[in-house]
Amino acid sequence: MAREIASIGVVGLGTMGAGIVEVFARNGINVVAVEVTEDALERGRDHLTGSTDRAVARGKLSQEDRDALVGRVEFAVGLPALHSVDLVIEAVPEHLDLKQKIFGELDKVCKPEAILATNTSSLSVTEISVSTTRPNQVIGMHFFNPAPVMKLVEIVKTVVTAPDVVDDIEALCVRLGKVDVTINDRAGFIANALLFGYLNHAVTMFEARYVSREDVDAAMKLGCGLPMGPLALMDLIGLDTAYEILDTMYRRGGRDRRHAPAPLLKQMVTAGLLGRKSGRGFYTYEKAGSPVVVDDALTPQAAALDATTKKIKKVGIIGSGTMATGIIEVFAKAGYEVTSVTRGVERSAKLCDSVKASLNKGFVRGKLTEEERDAALAKITWSATLEHLSDVDLVVEAVVEELSVKKALFSSLDEICKPGTILATTTSSLPVIECAVATSRPTDVVGLHFFNPAPIMGLVEVVHSIRTAPETIAAARSVVESLGKHAVVCADRAGFVVNALLFPYLNDAVRMVEVSYANADDIDYAMKLGCGYPMGPFELLDVVGLDVSLAIQRELYLEMREPGFAPAPLLEQLVTAGYLGKKVGRGFRDYRS
Repeated sequence: MAREIASIGVVGLGTMGAGIVEVFARNGINVVAVEVTEDALERGRDHLTGSTDRAVARGKLSQEDRDALVGRVEFAVGLPALHSVDLVIEAVPEHLDLKQKIFGELDKVCKPEAILATNTSSLSVTEISVSTTRPNQVIGMHFFNPAPVMKLVEIVKTVVTAPDVVDDIEALCVRLGKVDVTINDRAGFIANALLFGYLNHAVTMFEARYVSREDVDAAMKLGCGLPMGPLALMDLIGLDTAYEILDTMYRRGGRDRRHAPAPLLKQMVTAGLLGRKSGRGFYTYEKAGSPVVVDDALTPQAAALDATTKKIKKVGIIGSGTMATGIIEVFAKAGYEVTSVTRGVERSAKLCDSVKASLNKGFVRGKLTEEERDAALAKITWSATLEHLSDVDLVVEAVVEELSVKKALFSSLDEICKPGTILATTTSSLPVIECAVATSRPTDVVGLHFFNPAPIMGLVEVVHSIRTAPETIAAARSVVESLGKHAVVCADRAGFVVNALLFPYLNDAVRMVEVSYANADDIDYAMKLGCGYPMGPFELLDVVGLDVSLAIQRELYLEMREPGFAPAPLLEQLVTAGYLGKKVGRGFRDYRS
């Protein structure tokens, strides 16, 4: 018979603990909220008061419901106050010895049938449980911040957790209106195991001065639709917390170097730069605890106009696929004279029809006026001959992702285009320098990586090789900004910024399924509901195409030689079997019915 959970205790009333208190009290459950001192208890009370007051101000909670919620919470100093509760949830800092000590004391204080739960995000639930005489009644309940808002709870069972305890906690999550994912005890569980490798990789990019903090954050928000950039998220989590989670995952998770905390992270923690809570982390904040970012020494200044910057008026675009179609539309709508070049008159006519259809769609939806639509079409010249690019100021190639094809094309453009013409590749993973050295003008070659669909996505990665001239970079960035896009400047390295951060995360998700730790549905739920991602990793893989994903992951591994970047065998097997995702009706999921 399922045990009745009528009252719960929460140990630790920081941001997370206070949020957990609010979740239960909102759902009519009595809570005993415990801290170690009166001062800490008062801070916890303030957390709860502030959160519920904001909910009332925003119309999310009535004053009556707010008063009833607060009335369900009893605040107390010391663990003995938890003697009669049915469930205790511990939410203290991520230190194993501290948690083990608390659980040892809870084992003595709480009634024999009480369930003891830890909110740890990375520590071993098993190691915590053995500090009690009831390890079969110890379980992980990993809430996500802010707990009242985030829908996911990871339920973490050990090898000895009793099945009825798991059933009772799953039922409780349903009662709270949460979505639960039940998993075994492993470093990082689902969400953090996928999230923190990505965050740590972003720190190493910034540490190596490969990309600025603003650009890496803008890249992942605009290129992937994430709610926050990685460095801003690290500041929100707390750099000390992030360090502890990464260090634990590194030690418990097979010593994968990608989880070894970046040296910069340790230095910042040592210096007290802990993120929002200390007022300084990767960014500087108005005051400790404030979300308001203020300028500091690293804040980019507006670039002064440079008389030597190349002026771009005429643009040539090569290709007939989806990306070329979108890029033509983007440049034409921005007022550039565009020459579109394809292989053959028939392809050119089809491309013209595609661009017209897209512009008409914009007109029908009220995104463009009739005059703007017609003006954009009038800016485009359709051609099947490369020689028609002889007088353009910028060429953007969007042909197939095969290096030999691109190199041959750049060699031809070198002969056709006038001196000073910028030659740009839209490659998402191939080396820009390979295209550059196929010409006699490598200083004029740059990467302009648009994201699909180009008319909608707000990001363009401006990729400079070791030979690209500063004035070429400046001109490329100026053009991108004139298109109404955000330019992120980075060096020529496999995957650039977005793909270099995104695809190892996707590959890690595939490995989780491969070892049967969790299924694709649970992993997608975890990342969408726990981290606020717009799509889960398997939804995204099927949309991108498993063959495309595998090709990018291979390029990353070939350049980085990092064992953790090696493509997951399951991904390779699915591609070999022809399961390429939505485009063929089957990938990680079957779309044929």
